[in-house]
Amino acid sequence: MAKYKTKYACQECGYESPKWMGKCPGCNSWNTLVEEVAIKAAHRHEGLGGGTRQSAIPLTQVASEEEPRMDTTIGELNRVLGGGLVPGSLILVGGDPGIGKSTLLLQTSFALAHQGAKVLYVSGEESAKQIKLRADRLHMQTPPMFVLAENDLELIEQHINQVDPHVLIIDSIQTVFHPAVQSAAGSVAQVREATAQLMRIAKGKGIATFIVGHVTKEGSIAGPRMLEHMVDAVLYFEGERHNTFRILRAVKNRFGSTNEIGIFEMKDRGLEEVANPSEIFLAERPFGVAGSTVVASMEGTRPVLVELQALVAPTSFVTPRRMATGVDHQRVAMIMAVLEKRMGMMLQNQDAYVNVAGGVRLDEPAVDLAIAVSIASSFRDHPTNPHDVVIGEIGLTGEVRGVSRIEQRVREAHKLGFKRVIIPEKNIRGLDVPGDMQVIGVGNIADALNEVIRR
Repeated sequence: MAKYKTKYACQECGYESPKWMGKCPGCNSWNTLVEEVAIKAAHRHEGLGGGTRQSAIPLTQVASEEEPRMDTTIGELNRVLGGGLVPGSLILVGGDPGIGKSTLLLQTSFALAHQGAKVLYVSGEESAKQIKLRADRLHMQTPPMFVLAENDLELIEQHINQVDPHVLIIDSIQTVFHPAVQSAAGSVAQVREATAQLMRIAKGKGIATFIVGHVTKEGSIAGPRMLEHMVDAVLYFEGERHNTFRILRAVKNRFGSTNEIGIFEMKDRGLEEVANPSEIFLAERPFGVAGSTVVASMEGTRPVLVELQALVAPTSFVTPRRMATGVDHQRVAMIMAVLEKRMGMMLQNQDAYVNVAGGVRLDEPAVDLAIAVSIASSFRDHPTNPHDVVIGEIGLTGEVRGVSRIEQRVREAHKLGFKRVIIPEKNIRGLDVPGDMQVIGVGNIADALNEVIRR
């Protein structure tokens, strides 16, 4: 008779304990340890080698060849994946409820099926009729693809062996359960075992596999953190449900660049690609307003022009408020300290609010100078030049440091009709200036403010 063992597992990080605790020692979360009953498996797990014994070989004897890729016909998705879908890859897609994860994967599966690829769409949340109704609502012509409403992993594996698909979609991993694991679907043990089994199937049969993951209230993938380490790529689908624009961001990719983004717009016929996101983000930009600055940021290999807004106002509290949306809060506090020390601005009694228009998140230091210009413009109540683009990193002594890929940023600004670009002096040397674009190099923050802010 099989022996059952009771344990307590954290639903956030996967930490296991023989007894219940109010606070998880692994991630310091409260009330996340849940009792689980795990059965001691009588069979041995099959490895990635398909059950055959593998021997170690020298790295010089391993054949070096380019991975073949499948064209999804969705350019933004191909960009995020690194050029297409790699057979045998395991891709995790996460996002808030209702953001469009299932719609994106349904459109992807339809596009692949129309090219002749055999696609199996497995849903543990919707019936086959519901999937068909959603496809009809999006005006999709039904291709020769297979749909399965099932959440038992053993039955799913049987259908995979019968259909032998090229692409497999699991929606979602939190609804799939393995009968050998005696815990509820969505628990740490179930998610870990189901993902490990799907990884063995994907690698062993060369099936490109998408798995959908729910996210927690903090915005991270629900389940153990090791789930993101097991897969080949992690894609986050971001955006406000009340906004039509969606951003697909790669935070991990073994077959391409990380931090690559794809821009989509939600319409009646589903998600449509946004070919030029810079025009979208700058479409509603006001002119002649203090606190507004345009910056050229690199998202992976793509330059994107976005608007940075700042509002500085006298505070009514003892401690002024510092709020930032789309940029690092600590970075904003550091730049404000530089403005106080090097430029003599009395910001210690001012509330400051910084926002990136369009819902984009900017993580690179090349946006520092634009943040400083926006804050100084709002504080002095002097508008910036609407035809300027500001690029540069700020040091603690007030100097403006060089940034990477400056030519791509300048070309993107020229393409959208901007007249001047303010860049670090270091980046001036050897720069190929397009057309009649005026490029101005600055060495410190004082020079930048004198150039950009109109008197």
